[in-house]
Amino acid sequence: MNLNLLEQAMIGISIGGAYALIAIGYTLVYGILRLINFAHGDIFMMAGYFMIFCASILPIYVAIPITIIETCILGVLIEKVAYKPLREAPRMSIMISAIGVSYLLQNLATYLFTAIPIQYPRIEFLKTPITLFGVLTNLANIITPIIAILLVLFLIWILKNTKVGLSMRAVSRDYEAASLMGVKINKTISWTFIIGSSLAAIGSILYFSNRSAVFPYSGSLPGLKCFVAAVFGGIGSIPGALIGGFFIGICENLIKSAGYSTFSDAFTFVVLIIMLLFRPTGLFGEKLIEKV
Repeated sequence: MNLNLLEQAMIGISIGGAYALIAIGYTLVYGILRLINFAHGDIFMMAGYFMIFCASILPIYVAIPITIIETCILGVLIEKVAYKPLREAPRMSIMISAIGVSYLLQNLATYLFTAIPIQYPRIEFLKTPITLFGVLTNLANIITPIIAILLVLFLIWILKNTKVGLSMRAVSRDYEAASLMGVKINKTISWTFIIGSSLAAIGSILYFSNRSAVFPYSGSLPGLKCFVAAVFGGIGSIPGALIGGFFIGICENLIKSAGYSTFSDAFTFVVLIIMLLFRPTGLFGEKLIEKV
């Protein structure tokens, strides 16, 4: 195989791993609340800023877990303030609220940090050079897909073998019946946002470690791409989000390496249109049966 092609494929797999972690957040929230959390990409962006400021005053090994915790708090706070009061409202209302939260976070970041890109801290161990199959790369590109796969396996284990996972599955199947059976709905939804936000924070660290800076709109396009990845894999399906993330990341990078960078972003949305036309439920999505 051509070394340049192999290098681009490896970078694509790495980007795809980060996309997959973010896409899982979309899929989890949709599975529980039937809500597309359009603010999720901006939570990913805010995690980038959290890391910048934590790393400026703390050692990296302390800054990373604090960044994840701060991102989880932000995710839960958004759910409590913007989504919880609208749970019984029409579906369109809560979707509009999600779009409003997205713009709020972007403008808040612009106000607090200005629109000027801020340099992301250098995480030395992720920058460790490694030669794999004759291609020089760094540790971040190698471990990102591995971390994504391991976290997906761990999340599937949580959903199948823990009380929180059982509650999440029950709520996703029938919100009202789960409530009647004693499932603590508010606690379950909070755990959903904690898990989704923590994965977005980890994805943010791995994604921005190979990029120079963060700015207020740096979560918009990746967020939309991760939403497409979730739809491609079947929104509501965790393995589907993983596969969708890898697919979008690899294809996007190969298109760029072929000299068609202008069309790499357009490709993502072409995939969305094609998937909605021919398989609206995605690769692994289940058809929802509406009760009448």
